[in-house]
Amino acid sequence: MAQLTADRLLDGLSDAERGRAERVESVLPALRDAAAGADTEGRFPVEHVARLRDAGLLGLVVPQEYGGLGGTLRDLAAATFAMGTACGSTALAFFFHNTSASRGLLPLEAIRAGLFEPGEIPAVRAFAEKVLTRMADGVWLANFASESVKSAGANISISTTATKVDGGWLLNGEKSFGCATGVADYYLTTARLEGTETAAGLATFFVPRDAAGVGERPTWDALGMRATANQGITLKDVFIADDEALTVPGAFVRMLQVSRGSFVGNQLAISAVYLGAAQSAYDTALAATTGKTFADTGRPVASSPMHQVLFGDMTERLETAYLWIRRQLELETSEPPLRGKDEVFRQWRMAKGSITEACFDVAVGALKCTGTSGTANTGVIARAVRDIAMSLVMTFPAERGRLEAANIVTTGAEHALFANVAKER
Repeated sequence: MAQLTADRLLDGLSDAERGRAERVESVLPALRDAAAGADTEGRFPVEHVARLRDAGLLGLVVPQEYGGLGGTLRDLAAATFAMGTACGSTALAFFFHNTSASRGLLPLEAIRAGLFEPGEIPAVRAFAEKVLTRMADGVWLANFASESVKSAGANISISTTATKVDGGWLLNGEKSFGCATGVADYYLTTARLEGTETAAGLATFFVPRDAAGVGERPTWDALGMRATANQGITLKDVFIADDEALTVPGAFVRMLQVSRGSFVGNQLAISAVYLGAAQSAYDTALAATTGKTFADTGRPVASSPMHQVLFGDMTERLETAYLWIRRQLELETSEPPLRGKDEVFRQWRMAKGSITEACFDVAVGALKCTGTSGTANTGVIARAVRDIAMSLVMTFPAERGRLEAANIVTTGAEHALFANVAKER
C-alpha cells in the first residue's frame, strides 16, 4: 500500500479516509511547484481553486447526503497537514474555506438537539443546507468573522452591523483575515444585528464577492503566509436578501453549544497546517545535511556534534507537536466522548500554543542546520520560518491560551471566543 503524507499524521486510516487522502495527495505536486512563486509575489494562485474543485476537495467535510465527500475532522487535519508540507498559504486558505462547513453542520446538529423552536427550524435548516450544498458543488467560501476591533474579554469581536431593510439587510463594516479575498465566490460574513449588544444578536450572511458595496482592504505585506489573500474586505451598505442570511435570534449561540471543544470543532486543523510546514523544514534540513559532506573528513555534515544536538532538539519538538495534535484530535472525534466539553476546550487552549511553538522551534532549528543556504527567501526553510511565525499570534498566542486554561482550572471562568461590540456614537 502506497505511503501517503496523511499517514505521517494519522494512524489506521480507514479505506474511506485513504480514498479522500489520495485526492489530497494528487494536488500536492502542483501546490509545491507554485509555492515559491506565490510567496514571492504575495499572491494566491487562483489556479488552485479549479485544481481543488476538480479533486472534489471543496466538499471534503460535507456529508455525502449533501453531495460532499463525507470527511470528518480527521480528514480535514490530514488534508491541511499534507498541504502544509507543500504550500502553507494554500493550506491555510483551504482550512478557512472548510471552517465554513461549521455554519451548516452545527445548526443542523442544534436542530437535532432540540435547541430550536419548531417555527425557527425551517429558516435554520434552509441556510445550513445552502452552506453545505454550495461547498459540495465546488463553491469556495471565505469565512469572515475576525475584525481589527479588539475586546478585552474575547478573541474575536464583531462590530460589523446588519440593518433590516425591505427584503433583506444592509451590511456595514470591515472584516479582516478570512483568506481568499478576491478569490472566494462568497464571503460567509458574521455581523451583529443592529440594536443588539450580546452574542445572541450575531448573524451570518452570504456576501457575493462582486456585490455592490464590497471592497478589499489594502494588500497586506505579511511576514509569512503571503499567498493567502488575507487582506480582508470592506462592506458599505451591502444588500443581502433575507434568504441569504441566518438571522434567527440566538442561532449563533445555540449552534456553539453542540460544538466539540475547539470552538466549532475544527480549529486544530489550523495547527496541522503549521505541523506540515515544520515537517517539511525538518525533512529539507535532514536531506541537505546528510547529502552534503565535509571536505576534510568526507563525513556527512549531519554527523557533526552541533548538528546532532540540533537534530535531537528538532526531533523532540516535532514529536511534541504530533503528540499534542493527535491527543486533541482524539478528544474531539472519539465516540462516545472521552472527556467533557469544558475539559476538551481547556486542552485546546493549551494545545494550540504548544503545537505552534514546537513547530516554530523546528523551523528555527532547520535554519541553524542549513546555515546561510537556508536563508534564501524562496527556499523551503526560510519560508517555513516566516509562515510558522504567523502561528504564534494567530487566533491567540500561547500565553493567552495558557492563561485562559489556568483561569478555567482555578476559577471556572471561560473567556468567550466572540463578543458583540457596538461602535461608539
